Amino acid sequence: MRETYSRRAVVGTTGIAAVTLLSGCSGGGSSDDRTADRGYLDEEPAYENWFEGVDNYNGTVDWTGQDEVIVDVGSEQYRFDPAAIAVSPGTTVIWEWTGMGGGHNVVSEGDDGPLESDLVNSEGHTYSHTFEASGLYRYRCTPHESLGMRGAVYVE
Repeated sequence: MRETYSRRAVVGTTGIAAVTLLSGCSGGGSSDDRTADRGYLDEEPAYENWFEGVDNYNGTVDWTGQDEVIVDVGSEQYRFDPAAIAVSPGTTVIWEWTGMGGGHNVVSEGDDGPLESDLVNSEGHTYSHTFEASGLYRYRCTPHESLGMRGAVYVE
């Protein structure tokens, strides 16, 4: 026996299936998903050519107004994620190692920067710095800088 379905039943069932499928793909808004809901600055700081060769640089993530933010170290092995962030004075930036890509560190560009972590390859390891003064702080992973492992914190 052949069953017949009304157009309304087919459209309704398809709609419910689509909503269910999409809600499952969105990650459910987990607090661990630091890539969700990223807003970007309207005007980029003067990075010069700092992000040349950094393939995950998509703009400066605007995390101003937050007390504490987390940047992944070793995302996709040789990346800081996000590569560039903007924070307010007094914000603590925490770099958290993913355990991918071998040993990484967080070191300021130049000799007078405030950042200098140990070379570590352990997942879950963290390094933090509270940025008090406005300015642009460029940093890199010393062993993987040539692979594009560079980042920046813009404090405004």
